[in-house]
Amino acid sequence: MIFFLKKKVFFFVAKWVVEHHKDLCIGCGACAAIEPKHWVMEGDKSHLIGSTKKEGNADGLHEIKEVTDLESNQEAADACPVPCIFVKKIQD
Repeated sequence: MIFFLKKKVFFFVAKWVVEHHKDLCIGCGACAAIEPKHWVMEGDKSHLIGSTKKEGNADGLHEIKEVTDLESNQEAADACPVPCIFVKKIQD
């Protein structure tokens, strides 16, 4: 009798958090132009598609989104003329 055991393989994928401080956004649209899969313009501010909102400071909200593929989100953050987009690695 032969038994075959299936091996479980786990892949640990890096995770990042993209955080958008909407109260600081000047609405230049650089993020939406660079990474349209994750960013759109809503009125005079950008919006992180699929994000959850958390209370920021007294002036506004912060949008938060976990991503497993960094894609161009770091490039979007670097292109932003004001420091309102932050990309943080949370898992290797």
